[in-house]
Amino acid sequence: MNTPQLDVVVRGTGPALLLAHGAGGGIEGNFGLVLDDLARDHTLVGPHYPGAGGSPAATGPLDLDDLADQMVTEAVAAGQESFAVLGESLGSAVAVRIAARHPERVRGLVLTAGFPAADPVLALAARLIKSLADAGRWDDVARFAHLSCLSPADLADASPADLDAAVARTRAGMPPGMLDHFDLVSRVDVRADLGDLSAPALVVAPTGDRLVLPESSYRLAAGIPGAKLIELPGAAHILNETDRATWLHHVRRFLDTLPPASE
Repeated sequence: MNTPQLDVVVRGTGPALLLAHGAGGGIEGNFGLVLDDLARDHTLVGPHYPGAGGSPAATGPLDLDDLADQMVTEAVAAGQESFAVLGESLGSAVAVRIAARHPERVRGLVLTAGFPAADPVLALAARLIKSLADAGRWDDVARFAHLSCLSPADLADASPADLDAAVARTRAGMPPGMLDHFDLVSRVDVRADLGDLSAPALVVAPTGDRLVLPESSYRLAAGIPGAKLIELPGAAHILNETDRATWLHHVRRFLDTLPPASE
């Protein structure tokens, strides 16, 4: 097992939400725009993957089963016996595996910009990130990662100086475990899990996503029995403030439909 003890953000009170972030991201990076709002009436448990936040880097390749189990272990350690799981990008696959391995604990799933297995665009992106990093071209990794996560509209409105500043922020924020995360992205395959999931699921597809194709979200929704699909028209892989507000509206409506947590 290559998953060390994880650095965990715990906030709020109420029914629990287990947060599963994306590759090269973190709890603040993925969920920062909605943490305060959700923590008003939910207990948020946000473990950082190995090599993100304050979590030590893994000693070998990440294993999806190990990571899913450790996420559940951290939620239980925080006093939460059951929870909804909110997964973003790679975190969607983590959330699916959590629901497949621990169905008795999962009250619901929210899968945003997710994928059951890496589509050709995402697989190529993971390979390119690894190649650039192996060559020591970390500024180019940051440039590629940043540009891949913006919508065409965001790019069209950005000045060269704004882009340079944003790329610098991306470079500064890349966690040490980023390559381990993208290695896992390239190996993830939860397609066989989907048909057996019993938890209610909301799948959110940003239609302007240029890193994870919207078709990947459509495949998640089609494969999960009874899943509800919501599109965010034109939204990029990383949701801006406006799109995240729309996301929050749909997610709160979905969470309100979930059965009460078991005692």
